[in-house]
Amino acid sequence: MELPWFIKIRIIGVIAAGFLLIGVWAWPIASPIEPAGPVSFLLGNITLGGTIALLVLAFCSGFVAYFLSWPYGRQIAVLAVPSGLAVWAVRTASVGSIIQQYPSADYRQSLFSALKWEPVFWLAVVFAGFAGVWAAGKISSGKFDADKQNEENPSKSTIYVNALIALVGSVLLAQLCLKLFAQDVKLPDSRLGVIMAQPVVGQIVFAVLLSFGIAAFLVEKFLNAGYLWSVIATGLVAAFVGVGSTRPEVLQYLSQNVPANCFPNAILAIMPVQMVAFGTLGSIAGYWMAIRYDYWRQNES
Repeated sequence: MELPWFIKIRIIGVIAAGFLLIGVWAWPIASPIEPAGPVSFLLGNITLGGTIALLVLAFCSGFVAYFLSWPYGRQIAVLAVPSGLAVWAVRTASVGSIIQQYPSADYRQSLFSALKWEPVFWLAVVFAGFAGVWAAGKISSGKFDADKQNEENPSKSTIYVNALIALVGSVLLAQLCLKLFAQDVKLPDSRLGVIMAQPVVGQIVFAVLLSFGIAAFLVEKFLNAGYLWSVIATGLVAAFVGVGSTRPEVLQYLSQNVPANCFPNAILAIMPVQMVAFGTLGSIAGYWMAIRYDYWRQNES
């Protein structure tokens, strides 16, 4: 089933709005002090005032995008903020380049500890955009549905169990896929088995989009759950990479024996803004691919 031209125009319009409002206009909020520095809440140049301004702007972007994509604002406008953040995700310094400047084991430990939970901050920006879409939906129709309505009303316990399974499943599926797809040069290692060089940004974009797309597709297909759980998973994957990959003795071994831009786990090489921006876009795309697949199966039969 091919998307109608008027849907494609609205999608392009929303992506362009996010690109301009967040990616370009709000860039001074996140631009690093050094031209090749990281775009980061904890490592970069984003102040508290800048954070508040970014949240407000994200809300406004979602609000405006809803009316740009009317009458399909609920389905399309959520693309605006992650599309804008994707511009920043391409411009940020890589984790490998940061470690090359400070290759000690102690710095790596502090770096990975800081980056572990930073995706939650970026997730807050994405959800500020979702809130703008929600507010526009309330104003325009008095009703907003994040996902498709179920014909039957399951019990609260069923809803909670499905939500938990969808969230955990999204985290596990995304982790598995990222380890497979977010790879560059592999080097054999006698102690760790294999280490991976810093992937180029194009590889990261591909890996994160595809990984969360697969997670959202399967969660929708088998649990009838929306993309929300896969989007939330973008903020949790890095925190559950595995304690073994960042143990002090492992980082000490890496600092002494392998190049600075090599990692024991590919997920460690992904900046938080990259994980959330492309993970959100992949989640939304994977969800709608599952919907279109079900529609195709029904009409084929």
